[in-house]
Amino acid sequence: MKIADLYIRVSTDEQADKGYSQRNQEEVLMKYCAFHNIKIRKVIFEDHSAKTFNRPAWSSLLTDLKKTKGKFSDLVLFTKWDRFSRNAGDAYQMISTLNSYGIEPQAIEQSLDLSVPENKLMLAIYLSTPEVENDRRALNVFNGMRRARKEGRWMASAPIGYKNFTTENGKKMIIPKEPEASIIKFSFEKIATSQFSSEQIWKTARENGLKCGKNNFLLAMRNPVYCGKITIPKYKDEEMQIVQGLHEPLISEHLFYEVQEVMDGRKRQQGIKLVSTDQLPLRGYLLCSRCNRVLTGSASKGRKSYYYYYHCSSQCGCRYKADEVNDLFLTEIKRYAPKPGLGELCKEIILDVYRQDYESKGDGRKELITRIDELTARQKKARELLLKGDLDGVEYREIKTECESKINSLEAKISGLSMATRSIDDDLNRAISALSSINGLVSLEDGKLNRELIGSMFPEKFTFEKLIDRTARVNEIADLIWQINNGLEYKNKRASDENSCLPSWVRPPGLEPGTKRL
Repeated sequence: MKIADLYIRVSTDEQADKGYSQRNQEEVLMKYCAFHNIKIRKVIFEDHSAKTFNRPAWSSLLTDLKKTKGKFSDLVLFTKWDRFSRNAGDAYQMISTLNSYGIEPQAIEQSLDLSVPENKLMLAIYLSTPEVENDRRALNVFNGMRRARKEGRWMASAPIGYKNFTTENGKKMIIPKEPEASIIKFSFEKIATSQFSSEQIWKTARENGLKCGKNNFLLAMRNPVYCGKITIPKYKDEEMQIVQGLHEPLISEHLFYEVQEVMDGRKRQQGIKLVSTDQLPLRGYLLCSRCNRVLTGSASKGRKSYYYYYHCSSQCGCRYKADEVNDLFLTEIKRYAPKPGLGELCKEIILDVYRQDYESKGDGRKELITRIDELTARQKKARELLLKGDLDGVEYREIKTECESKINSLEAKISGLSMATRSIDDDLNRAISALSSINGLVSLEDGKLNRELIGSMFPEKFTFEKLIDRTARVNEIADLIWQINNGLEYKNKRASDENSCLPSWVRPPGLEPGTKRL
């Protein structure tokens, strides 16, 4: 009497579409074994695809057959050959492996005597038909998904900052997901400033609640889906395309291409800002007076608490107490606080200069259009060389792809210029407000705000000695405010001294000796 292992496989789709239920296969195989007087050793149930033999239940069965070398089994029975495999190459290899153990695989509804050479032709048909069916189905799905991408639909799991959504009429799309969407937008805006490294921005995004690894974060910053575009990969003779998506963009196209320039290193770096602790706000701005290196900072553990120091990373031994440096810097920076009413005057002067400069130089639109025309002419010339035979197809596609990418970037910049208001009122108000609030500072522990203020006021790094001598260079606006403040103080002092020598009936009302008129 022969002994057989029954192999029953079904996938969810097949069970729904064709009724290949496990109970039905088991019943058919049981009747077949009873009719042919075959003893059943075990029944194996599988619910994985037959594209490969990397299936849990089959792997377990194969391991058992390999150990016993076929001593306890003569057959592996299944209903049809597509239950066994849907890959002809793998199926032939597995049949050979089973035969080496002395075991014969057999489909009871497509029975073949493989000892007859002609039956191998029928075996090839039985094995190749499911594979062709799978390939055709996969190709139809691929073409359908590619067509959907060309229509602007996102055909995958939602990227970071979005979530999958099904409309009332059954259409699937992606919509922004908060707070991730706002964090992604914030990350793009910070990278575009080129003031922080991508790792610092990623860490900040993680602190704000973004669940994303560093590599996935960098890939997200390269993904045009966030500016409303869908990328269609290259396929056969079709070149890679970028089409307008149907979803809501999180950022503008202009901002996206600015970020790409920063990450590619094409945009001038404005100095990477360091993230510092509250106790060391000047780390990254101080220079060593001995070796001219940038001072770092760290904490030293004392008996009762930690003490913070700015120190050099070399062996020169330069070190300063952080509290003393911070207090001295706070005293120095308060000298540049504008007097009441001076902030509005500075704002009007800056706006007047900005408008004159903008009207004379324009917004750069003409230069961008000229560069687009040059790239278009280059692309046209390459096409002519291709038609003449002086340029092969590969070189032409490279030139075309490069030109189209640059043209898209330049057009996005023009679009950004069209949408921009070209007004600096909001930024200027924030700057004047920050300068005006210097007098209200009692410490430097508001890390983010004060480091932005320090970086804007001091364009160059400075030493501790320059703080003492008050020779640290500040920007033009802060210097102008300081000069005006000093001028007002000098003028008021002279008026006070002069009035103190006059009789009381000659002095202006309300001005007593030693007081200042603002």
